[in-house]
Amino acid sequence: MDIVFIIINIIVLLAILGLLYMMQKKYVSFAKRVFTAMGLGIVLGAVLQIIYGAGSSILTGTLDWYGIVGSGYVRLLMLIVVPLVMVSIIRAIINLEKTKQLGKMAGWVIGILISTTMVAAIVGIGSALVFDLSADQIEAGQEENERSSSLEERYAGMEEQTTPQRILNFIPNNIFLDMTGERPTSVIGVVIFSFITGIAVLGVRRKQPEQAELFVKGVNAIYTVVMRIVTLILRLTPYGVLALMTNMVATTNYAGVIELGKFVLASYVALIVMFAIHLILVSIGGLNPLIYVKKAFPALAFAFTSRSSAGTIPINIQAQKNGLGVDDGTANISASFGATMGQNGCAGIYPAMLAVMIAPTAGINPLALDFLIPLVIITAISSFGVAGVGGGATFAAIIVLSSMGLPVGLAGLLISVEALIDMGRTALNVNGSMVAGTLTSRVLGTHDPSIFNDKDSVADEATI
Repeated sequence: MDIVFIIINIIVLLAILGLLYMMQKKYVSFAKRVFTAMGLGIVLGAVLQIIYGAGSSILTGTLDWYGIVGSGYVRLLMLIVVPLVMVSIIRAIINLEKTKQLGKMAGWVIGILISTTMVAAIVGIGSALVFDLSADQIEAGQEENERSSSLEERYAGMEEQTTPQRILNFIPNNIFLDMTGERPTSVIGVVIFSFITGIAVLGVRRKQPEQAELFVKGVNAIYTVVMRIVTLILRLTPYGVLALMTNMVATTNYAGVIELGKFVLASYVALIVMFAIHLILVSIGGLNPLIYVKKAFPALAFAFTSRSSAGTIPINIQAQKNGLGVDDGTANISASFGATMGQNGCAGIYPAMLAVMIAPTAGINPLALDFLIPLVIITAISSFGVAGVGGGATFAAIIVLSSMGLPVGLAGLLISVEALIDMGRTALNVNGSMVAGTLTSRVLGTHDPSIFNDKDSVADEATI
């Protein structure tokens, strides 16, 4: 009998997908279709959980099929990340008039990412203190204890790894391995290789211009094809968002959310405050924050539902280039760097909040400056190399906790609300990279205000 209900649920999903397709045929804006998909996903997910109950065989079977659309879309995005980042950065470098522009570009992007991560850590600390959060307030159940034990075993040697060793991990020794995404810092490895390749082409251009020109033509041809692939995949965004949101809502542990409501609230207050700080920075940069939000929305919506900063890279780049007016090189560098370093949500707010919560259990006063100042600095440094996929926040928290001499096992206390909080954290991560790209292009004078101020230029109809 279960199979009958599963088939009915699949038919319902297909009907909603058909509705979204009809909206596309009627040229409804991309942003509106994404927003509609989010809303319908929330409703469908809630209805499925109410009817069948969390953990039921029917719900599990249904979501397995829904995963073909949601997880399948994320896989397609991850598929294009490496070729997009590699070709785009190489192309951006070989089009630079002066190589020193490259250093300035990377310097500003990294500087903004790390600076905002420090601010995010301060915001996280403030939220934890205002809401009086403490690990002692959480009653650890079987799931939390199992997660804590798992974390202690998995990251047993984490505290032995020094910061220089973590930075050394950025440098690739097998680019083909990094192309598979095997390492947490694989994207940075690809970026570094692309930098070296682009700089090499500039050198060849001076000594062997004919060979360099041949390579440039090849890169431009590949770039054209890759961007077409990106366009084809991005057209599937509303469908992917629908399935991902449905899955998230249908599997949310609402009892856990209610029990840990204080922690969820404190987390989202911190995230909202940091998002507001981002908009203030955009305003300081001379841009209208409301226009910025409109142009950034498609990327933020997908980041929120997918919980993958790395998977959002293609949409992030498109939003910056075709909506925010950021130049090609800066858009690619900021989106790529922002997926593996300086993540304001996962590597900034979350580890800092968790450290403040856990400190009292280790006999440390969370208000002491000799605890808070090192915490902010360590949080910023530790944000290098955080994986841009679901679970990256836990990895960042482990690094910070171990560096501060705090028990890493307690990082599993919030597992029941992890997915819900991670959605907001990922959206903030992506927004931080977009702000870094936008401000950098403004500083370097490569920003195109006509694209930014064009109300019809968003990361959708203009390119998809």
